[in-house]
This record gives sequence, structure tokens and C-alpha cells, in this order.
Amino acid sequence: MTYRWNYSTLSPDQKDKKDALAKELNLDPVLAELLLNKGIETEEEARKFLYPRLEDLHDPFLLPDMDKAIRRIEKALGNKERILVYGDYDVDGTTAVALVYKFFRRITNNIDYYIPDRYDEGYGISFQGIDYAVKTGVTLIISLDCGIKAVSKVAYAKEKGIDFIICDHHMPDDKLPDAVAVVDAKRVDSIYPYDELSGCGVGFKLVQAFSERNGFPFSDIEPLLDLVAVSIASDIVPLMGENRVMIHYGLKQLNSNPSFGLRGIIEICGLQRKKITVSDIVFKIGPRINASGRMMNGKEAVDLMLANDMVSAREKSKNIDKYNEDRRELDKKITEEAIEYIENHLDIENQKSVVLYNETWHKGIVGIVASRLTERYYRPAVVLTKSNGFISGSARSVPGFDVYTAIESCRDILENFGGHTYAAGLTLREENLQEFRERFNSLSFDMVESRMMSPQITVDAHVSFADITQELVEGLSLFSPFGPENENPVFLTRGVYDSGGSKLVGRGNRHIKLELLDGTVTTPVQGIAFSQKDYFARLKEGLPVDICYSIEQNMRGNRTFTQLMVKDIRV
Repeated sequence: MTYRWNYSTLSPDQKDKKDALAKELNLDPVLAELLLNKGIETEEEARKFLYPRLEDLHDPFLLPDMDKAIRRIEKALGNKERILVYGDYDVDGTTAVALVYKFFRRITNNIDYYIPDRYDEGYGISFQGIDYAVKTGVTLIISLDCGIKAVSKVAYAKEKGIDFIICDHHMPDDKLPDAVAVVDAKRVDSIYPYDELSGCGVGFKLVQAFSERNGFPFSDIEPLLDLVAVSIASDIVPLMGENRVMIHYGLKQLNSNPSFGLRGIIEICGLQRKKITVSDIVFKIGPRINASGRMMNGKEAVDLMLANDMVSAREKSKNIDKYNEDRRELDKKITEEAIEYIENHLDIENQKSVVLYNETWHKGIVGIVASRLTERYYRPAVVLTKSNGFISGSARSVPGFDVYTAIESCRDILENFGGHTYAAGLTLREENLQEFRERFNSLSFDMVESRMMSPQITVDAHVSFADITQELVEGLSLFSPFGPENENPVFLTRGVYDSGGSKLVGRGNRHIKLELLDGTVTTPVQGIAFSQKDYFARLKEGLPVDICYSIEQNMRGNRTFTQLMVKDIRV
């Protein structure tokens, strides 16, 4: 795969700011450059980023309608009304439901939770869910990670004597549902300082507001941040601003004293004796929670996260793990079928997007398959299947193309849609499929530029090996956790060459274990370049190459050593 390397040098003004930041914070100059690349220019901004504090969390009452939401909850509790906590079936929705239910369960027994069935009810608020609320005597529904577009459903609930509090983080339409409160930082009238919270993050702000209003100490809700950390990492929201604060302390909780349910998943993933990172959540913990909603019902994931002891947590975790194994098999099968179809039936080189439909594909897997196709072909991908008489599915995109806006432009032929810039879901009638395919492909053909269809590596700083000091390596840890908008920094070093110790390793000798010099050091720097054996012969000839890489600290026995994770090599 050929990568584009993006790297821009600092302007004279930025160099002055870099020097000032390095001096004010007693920081390695390379680290000061990394801060500037993130738009962090002052000492105060830098301290907030490098040293997250719970005191930096925003006032929850700045969120739209938060005051109305808390007053309605207080009224419900005072009148002993029955409350239903309602959420989506993915990681974000189930963690949000678990968090809010867990908090209010300590205050009232008159509370229940509900997760819609992906297959029978589909995404978001459903008429079946409201009918369940009517049947069980509910008079207040708190929706989490969904509801922002549920105008007709909220009206139906109102007819049945049920009030709604909507806590969401998706883009609203021009018309909001007629709810008691619509808490969403993406509302056009919002004054909240940060609009990239996860759905579970909004749920946390709800309990934070209730706690402040009713005299509960913050220490009562801080343990709930382990759920918020799982949601933030899994929902791929930016790891900056308030999210950075919450995931920083959420990971601390996850590593020191997680809830029984999360501890059960941690054990089933084999992570109990290691420091859990964002990557562990994204690739191990999150997929297992998600598998419940994909393969069966997301309610089982909430049941697990609410476990009150390790015996039940371990039992429920085994079930979740089995769902994940089934999900993997289906994922592999459907992805292979999708790739085979593309290779045999589509002129992919002359297309800027992919829209696939197969009525036999599993609805719970199409989002994963869309992600796989986007990674493979580096084009926006929409993967659709048949469900309950409609066609529904998921879309994924590449940097620079807003797939949500593209789908929104087809709203006149859609039954439902929602999502974010790079990931969205949609439902349509079968007779509208061909028109949707043509319009989406036409739009992508006009808007997806050729540069978007090749992967890129953004280089954060140009350094020599002599710059990779212990001070720099230790300082990089202050930038974690890494994720969207706060990626692990990538460095560029030019003119490196083999010290004589580099060798091919791994199955089929596909990887290079590197020992490199660049003229500024005498001790070889160790690195690993996965799937880049084509450059080995050049290195063994002693010829120089340029490399871009991230820096990691690894353990070998009791010894810590620095290793370069080489992303790309260029002659």
C-alpha cells in the first residue's frame, strides 16, 4: 500500500511559540511542537491537556434543557413515578443505560431499562418500546444515545401519558421532538463548550447535574467513569476536550477498580494482568459488548454491566464471548462475499464509492463489513441487507468525505437515517434502492477527490535519532490516551541505514526487525516494520531510507526498552 506523507514545517511565529512553551513548561522542544500541531499555544491550554483534572469538566447545566430534565426527574422521584431508561443496542447506548440506571437504582426501586431489538425494532425509539412502557406503568422515559429525531414516537408516548427526556449526541433535525427536555450539545441553540460527547458521556452529565443539584459528592459518580471510558473509545469520538478528561479518569478506574461486569469482560479478554489501554477497549472489550446487540439482544450487555458479583459477571461474560466468536465467523464470511462481488462485478478502479446489497447478510454485521471495505478500497462504503420488509444497513467513510451529509441529501427516499461524519445508518424501501445507489455514487464521484482514496500518514515532527531521549519518551506518555484527534505522534527521520543487525522475522519472513543508525547516534535504534519485507534487501545493501514511525516503550523481562513502530519506509 502506498501512503501519502503529510508534513508541514513550523512558521517563524510558531517556532517562537514552541520555544516559549518549552521554556514555560520545562518541556522537550519536540513535545512543544506536538502541542502546537494540536492548536495548543498557551501554557494554560498545555497544562489542561497534559494534566487532565476533574475540575476541568464543564458545568452540566450549560447543556440545553438540562435544568428541565433534572426538575422532571426530581418530580418523578418525589411522586414515585415509574421511570424507564431507554438506550441503543451498541456499546455507547448500553454503557449509557447501565450508567444512568445504576445511579438512579440507588435512589429508587421504581425504575427499569429497555434496549430495542436490532431486528424486530431497529435503531432508536420504537413503538414497541413505548408500548412496553405503557404496559409496565412507566410515566417517564429517559432516552440515551438516541431519540433526537423521534418526533412521531415521542408524540405517540405523549398521547399515552408518558413524558420523554432525550439525552443524545447525534445531529438533530430542524424540528425537535416534543419532549420535556432535549439534552444535546449539537443543538443549534446550545452554548455548551464541547459538542463531541459520547452518548454515555451525555448520560454522565445527566447524573453529574442531578448529583450537584441534590448534594451528592462527585466521588459518588466518579466510579461510573469506567463505563464512560469504554463508550468514548468504542464510539470513536475525539479524545480531546472534555472527552480527554473523562477517558483519562475512566481508564484509571478501569485499571484500578472496575465494576464487576467490566471486570468479567476484562478477565475473558485475558487483560487482568496488564494495563488496559484505548486499543484494548477498541479491539477486545468493545467488540464483546457490541456482539450482544449484533447477534442477540443488547439487553444482555446491560445485564452484564449491572452484575452485582463476580460469579454472575463471569457467567454472563462467557455468553457475551460466545456471541463475539459467532460474530467473528459471520464477519469473515460476509466480508469475503462482499470482496468477491466487488472484484468480479464492479469496476472499482473507476468508482469512488461502493454500495452493496445482499438480502441474506446479517444485519448486525453489515457495519463491520462496511468498515472492512473502506479500509481495503479506501472509498466510502454502504452495505445493506433486508430486515422487516425494509432495506437497512450502515455506511463508513474516508477522511474528507462526510457520509452523514451525503446520506442526508437522499432523505426524501429514506425511511430513517442517522449517524456521524464517518459512520451512519439508514433504512429505505426496496423500490428506492437503485435511486439511492445512483445518487450516492454520483455524489461521491463529485466530492471524493483522488487524494482521499489513498491512505495518508500525518507526520507530527521531523527528528533525528539523537532527539529520541528518555525525556522525550517519558514526556510522550503525557499525551496519552491516544485516539481520534489525538493520534499517537508520528515522527519522520531521514537517511537511516542498517547497523548490520536488521533481520526478517515472523511468519513467511514478512516483517523486518530493525537495528538502525542515522549518523547522530552510535548505538543502534531498535524498531519493527510489519509487512515491509520488500525494503529488506535495500537495507542490507547499506543504502539509506526515510522512515516514519511512532515510539513505544516495551517490556522484556524486567527491562524497559524503546522501540520504533515503523509505519512506512520510503526510498
